[in-house]
Amino acid sequence: MPPPVLVVPGLANSGPGHWQTLWEKKYAGFRRVEQDNWDFPIREEWVKRLDHYIEEAESPPLLVAHSLGCLTVVHWANQHTRELRGALLVVPPDLEAPGAPWEESDFLPVPKRLLPFPSVVVSSDNDTWCALQRGQALAKTWGSRFVNAGACGHINADAGFGSWSLGEELLAELLSAPAPELPASSTKRS
Repeated sequence: MPPPVLVVPGLANSGPGHWQTLWEKKYAGFRRVEQDNWDFPIREEWVKRLDHYIEEAESPPLLVAHSLGCLTVVHWANQHTRELRGALLVVPPDLEAPGAPWEESDFLPVPKRLLPFPSVVVSSDNDTWCALQRGQALAKTWGSRFVNAGACGHINADAGFGSWSLGEELLAELLSAPAPELPASSTKRS
């Protein structure tokens, strides 16, 4: 049985034409992590809500995050030790870039430690929210596999993406990978 999949949108949520929304409709077992305020995110609240959904999952879930949702996942991993199957982190924004629109963001500083679960970071050659080299650096910092999606903008509906076939291929790889083994002394805790 495949693991549950939690969809973790970014700022402003993912609208009806966004690949995250289309995947939710296409695949059974996908569940969106709903936030109380999509337009004025507060890190503590977003991380707490993500943890609630992870705790409710019947088995360790796979997370599918976009943009600020990626940083929500990374901050969650910096605070919690619940088991995850893995994470697909699509176009994390560079909030530390000079002149970044969110440079005073509640999501700073961005955690700089290895993620304790398998992960893939996807970046784009021409994403206005994060330079490709920064995406590569974040992947290295987090111990994630890095994928350059090419000239795809912010990989959202505004950039012309519907279902997004490369993302579905990466999702299938993460879902088919063996579940990570935990040490015998490990316990499930928050």
